[in-house]
Amino acid sequence: MQFPENELGELYGRALPKLQQRKLLFGVLYVVFVMYMCIPSFDIPLIEYSRFRVSSVMEERALEHFMLYYPKQSWVSLDDVSPNLLRSVVSMEDGKFFMHKGIDWEELEHSMKVNKRRKRIARGGSTITMQLAKNLFLRTDKNMFRKAKELMIALRMEKEVSKKAMLEHYINAVEWGDGIFGIREASLEYFNKEPDALTLNECARLAAVIPSPLEHKPTDNSPYVLHRASLIRGRYNDVTIP
Repeated sequence: MQFPENELGELYGRALPKLQQRKLLFGVLYVVFVMYMCIPSFDIPLIEYSRFRVSSVMEERALEHFMLYYPKQSWVSLDDVSPNLLRSVVSMEDGKFFMHKGIDWEELEHSMKVNKRRKRIARGGSTITMQLAKNLFLRTDKNMFRKAKELMIALRMEKEVSKKAMLEHYINAVEWGDGIFGIREASLEYFNKEPDALTLNECARLAAVIPSPLEHKPTDNSPYVLHRASLIRGRYNDVTIP
């Protein structure tokens, strides 16, 4: 069978876009599959029933200090923490924590618009679930691949872990200073008291520095800490802990 002149080229020209689209689709599916296989699938359900001893961020900090010291963390249950702290953390970090399914899409979209307008990362859109996923399983470096895994882990966590368990792990995993992890270590370090004895103002100050614990301390009287603590106290009555 003979093709008319240039018909092979015409057929190839028609088929090429479809082949390219299919190649792109397979490429995207492959990347998604690889990322899904990289998430700690077997560890996620354990969050509901067990306490972690070492988080990914703790390991990262230890490596940064050449293993000369290892961050310590003392576990405390939600019942042994001031309700003021839980409300302060939720109001500042994720006001819709008990309503969304791991990702606050409206907040994420808003943050992307703000960052695009300012041409820098000026606003974060991570929920408490996403932050917990990063703290327990991922590194703190900023790249799209890590963010994609963070989203996937967060979605998986929301299906297999209760909100109460996630919040309990979160307050025990959060970094509150150089080598200070978890609310009990932070409470003793900064206010010399157990977490259940914290005042509203102390809780607001602790929640205020969560985004940048290596730059600010809860005991600082800097404009940053005072402003954020004031915002938290203003939002306090808007948050209900089930």
